[in-house]
Amino acid sequence: MAKIYHADLWGSREDKYGYLQEHDVNTVEWTEILPNSPFYLFIPQNTDCRAEYERGWKITDIMPVNSTGVKTHRDHFVFDFDSSELRKRIEKFRDLNITDEEISKIYEIQDTRDWKLSQKRRSLKSNQDWKKHFTQCLYRPFDWRSYYNHEDVVELPRNEIMRNFLQGNNLGFITSRNVEIERIYDQVLCTSNLIDNHTLSLKEANYVFPLYLYPDVDNPQGSLFVSDKIETNISQNFINSIQEKLKYIPTPEAIFYYIYAIFHSPTYRQRYAEFLKIDFPRVPLTSNDRLFKDLGEKGQELVDLHLMKSKKLNQLITKVGGDGDNAVTEVTYNTTKQRVYINKTSYFEGIAPDVWEFKIGGYQVLDKWLKDRKKAKRSLSFDDVLHYQKVVVALKETMQLMTEIDRIFPGFPIE
Repeated sequence: MAKIYHADLWGSREDKYGYLQEHDVNTVEWTEILPNSPFYLFIPQNTDCRAEYERGWKITDIMPVNSTGVKTHRDHFVFDFDSSELRKRIEKFRDLNITDEEISKIYEIQDTRDWKLSQKRRSLKSNQDWKKHFTQCLYRPFDWRSYYNHEDVVELPRNEIMRNFLQGNNLGFITSRNVEIERIYDQVLCTSNLIDNHTLSLKEANYVFPLYLYPDVDNPQGSLFVSDKIETNISQNFINSIQEKLKYIPTPEAIFYYIYAIFHSPTYRQRYAEFLKIDFPRVPLTSNDRLFKDLGEKGQELVDLHLMKSKKLNQLITKVGGDGDNAVTEVTYNTTKQRVYINKTSYFEGIAPDVWEFKIGGYQVLDKWLKDRKKAKRSLSFDDVLHYQKVVVALKETMQLMTEIDRIFPGFPIE
């Protein structure tokens, strides 16, 4: 049986070249590794907690109906900060008095292998219900944008999953299947709207797990296999397991909140970091009803914050200052003054460094939100300013709740 060895080298390019000039395959300090099923990783892995972690339930086994977020292949055309601007674009797209060449040039959209501009324009023109497809999408953390959700302009709308967020009220987990090796797991958020494929990160694909599954009202089949009832997207096997642990069946929302709290535990993220990098996260179950409910309460608080529903968001902790306008022309952070400047003179004040640096997924939230508006040459409206101030509160409260969640745990593994 062949043996497998591993070594890595960190530092500047100059340092690496220097090391390689002084060493060869025989003098490098190699570490023998034993790749295991199912991933067969060719890197060292701390497996001390592997058996403990794998006793948990993978999120895909808890909520089996899921998919990646929408892949439009033309974000600049189907998303907008301004709903009226988006509507004008779609109206022009449907206006066949404007040539395909003009539309292609104005909006920088081209034919792809599976999408043809001329064909799609005529298809959307003939659609009598075209107006009902304007909606909202969680494009980036705390960044909801107007979105035109129609297959004539969106390459992969994921309607089989996304339609569950267009009917009634719903909740959904957003996470990814893996995380970059150098990062601690932070790929988790919740939504009540459709999501983009990169809501949490540009590098990893995002998956959404709706809590409720609604009947497909747009495609009634009259078949025995099509339900006309709202169903929960929680597997019966998981329900059986949690009932065995707690001696009762919690509500779907209570289960959701418990899981959401678990995924926000810093100790959970650190303890199982090796495994969270390579597959969907797993959920440890407890037989301690008090622990289940206490975590659920924290999880609900987090959900309310992340959906911008919490009353705490009205208790603003920042001030707006400066003599200029609200045009976002630069984004700079002054640590000493705890200010985020959006141009030479205008700023938000009262943003602590740890709040400014806080990340969700691959994005530094407060920085990303502003830089996207700088790129679009936006000026912040009154509502934009208020929203940003509320996001600051949401992030600070999230950090506090994450600390409180860890205090609740009696220890790991959870019993």
